[in-house]
Amino acid sequence: MDGFLNLNKPAGLTSHDCVAKVRKLLRLKRVGHGGTLDPAATGVLPIALGRATRLLQYLPSGKAYQATIRFGMTTTTDDLEGEVLTKTPAPELNLDTVKALLPQFLGTIQQIPPSYSAIQVQGKRLYDLARSGQVVEAPVRTVEVYDIEILEWRSGEFPELVVAIACGAGTYIRSIARDWGALLNTGGTLAALIRTESSGFQLKDSLTLETLAEQIQAHTFQPIPPAIALSHLPTISLDEAQTKRWCQGQRIELSEAIDSATDIFQVRQGDRFLGIGKLITLETVPHVVPQLVFASDEKG
Repeated sequence: MDGFLNLNKPAGLTSHDCVAKVRKLLRLKRVGHGGTLDPAATGVLPIALGRATRLLQYLPSGKAYQATIRFGMTTTTDDLEGEVLTKTPAPELNLDTVKALLPQFLGTIQQIPPSYSAIQVQGKRLYDLARSGQVVEAPVRTVEVYDIEILEWRSGEFPELVVAIACGAGTYIRSIARDWGALLNTGGTLAALIRTESSGFQLKDSLTLETLAEQIQAHTFQPIPPAIALSHLPTISLDEAQTKRWCQGQRIELSEAIDSATDIFQVRQGDRFLGIGKLITLETVPHVVPQLVFASDEKG
């Protein structure tokens, strides 16, 4: 079984836990995930099955979230899973004041990841260092935030802001919550997080573990084909003779130049997904060089 699963991750499970459950349900050894989600977060977790684990690196990188930011408190983890550091009611805070700071979190921004995160420093995960009591300065990261839309404002002693965030890979929504609260001098922490999109997969199309189990039991589960998951990549089509050479790992000479903004392509023979190729030019002649040969010599 080779392809992808758009999993709706439940709260309380790590991404690794989800991989283990999918592996057991499908009785499949080769299972991997793309884009780690914190245990408390829910939503889209892309899962690769079988040989598709080799294709995770080629999925689109964009992500989208629905986040609830709570003002008036800070925690060790920058979400409600951590120990409370400060808790000061902020009933006077209003939406106009909060909204005025929104532009500071758009575009290319610098952020410091949470102390409890999977980033490695000196070969060790930050959350492991934090749990052992070591104070380590997390490296500043440059990330891209494409859009932030305000969905709801909840006033009160600890007011909450619900936003939709579209961003690039590596963006920490917990850091945005923390930094927004810091700019307001109230403190802020992430109260809830749902990932609504990841690597081209949408929440509305996702499957829960329960639904997955039901489909497997009914023999109706079908993984998402690689060609569909990688539809953001342009396609190079090969004929039968070229396909045979491709499956042997040979570069393929193309009959005409290809005008494209990228040099990475999905390679196919009709509806058959063959793998990932890189477009190069040798003595003015375009060629596609195998980066990943997915197909075998035999069809099927």
